[in-house]
Amino acid sequence: MTIQSTALGNVTPQDSLKSPIPSMHWSRVPVRGTHIPPPLRAHTTTPLHSKLYVFGGCDAKSCFNQLWVFDTESLWWTRPVVRGGVPRTVRAHAACVISDRYIVYFGGGDGPVYYDGVYVLDTVDMVWYTPRVEGVPPSARRAHTMWVWEGDVYVYAGGDGVRALNDVFVLRMGKNGFGDSKQGDSRGNGRTGGLNDVRPDARHGDTLEDSFVVEWQVVETRGPVPSHRGYHTSTRIGHTPHVLVYGGSDGHECFSDVSLLDMQTLTWKSISLDRAFPRLSHTATQVGSYLFVLGGHDGTRYGNEALLLNLVTMNWETRSVCGSGPEGRGYHSACLVDSRVWVFGGYDGTRVYGDMWVLELSASAYLPQITAFEVGCGDDVL
Repeated sequence: MTIQSTALGNVTPQDSLKSPIPSMHWSRVPVRGTHIPPPLRAHTTTPLHSKLYVFGGCDAKSCFNQLWVFDTESLWWTRPVVRGGVPRTVRAHAACVISDRYIVYFGGGDGPVYYDGVYVLDTVDMVWYTPRVEGVPPSARRAHTMWVWEGDVYVYAGGDGVRALNDVFVLRMGKNGFGDSKQGDSRGNGRTGGLNDVRPDARHGDTLEDSFVVEWQVVETRGPVPSHRGYHTSTRIGHTPHVLVYGGSDGHECFSDVSLLDMQTLTWKSISLDRAFPRLSHTATQVGSYLFVLGGHDGTRYGNEALLLNLVTMNWETRSVCGSGPEGRGYHSACLVDSRVWVFGGYDGTRVYGDMWVLELSASAYLPQITAFEVGCGDDVL
């Protein structure tokens, strides 16, 4: 096995198989700001530059359609004024970043109602856009996942209120509005074009229905498709063509399986693991050659464990973390910004949380710089 050179120099196979130094620690972030969000669960938190964009979610009584922004440098909450047509109140939706500027939202619901709408937030001009949608859309759903590949948005699984799903759809973003898509990574960095390419008179008002057109297509995949599920995680492994799907539930069983989808061949592969950790409503955040899985429900209880999946060996590793961490929870969010994992909100079966926590990587802060490695090569997976 050969490990390519990284910004840290040559990483040997032995180095890649080593787990992080167990000196990470939890810290609770003080709540400050002009507009602080209420306790939330089933919201989305989308990292972009040094800010976290929190949208939607619900507390014990209501769903929301507000947007809050947390600055990870100043530790300050704001609620920006956003023009355009605001999306409906929503929870259990999904979001991803395009062109290092726009956040695309799809699906979710409120109470017994499920949505199939698409909204785009311009984080520079702070405008909501509702594109004109063509093609065959996915069924209305929530508890699904989304990722970006070569400038287009992919949607996988979720539930429609009757059954769990396991289908894959793609939302083609380059037909209009975003121009010819060239994507550098899973967040859309490196793409050219954007809503600024739309003719100026079409930018006024709430929609771009004449100039901003997106198109849904069904994606036909090969290989052993994972079973129907929602409240799983799908993680685009940066600098590779792979998406890793972990856990979730079909409403009856809490899953512990891991599958990889090769985006170049659209082929699924089931991964053999050394141990089984069932999880739903957890988070999964790539930190270099590791996947950090935080919290979630294991079929019996909500936990606060930090599990590390070594993406080279595809083995689970558990590490103690210093400090008093967040209470056990699911339906929270977790994002990597500046070598820190930021955790917000969640639900423990009784209480909805509005706290912010940060997992300091400390001596393991170099991990996000490891970008060149072979996924699953320790087990000859790929």
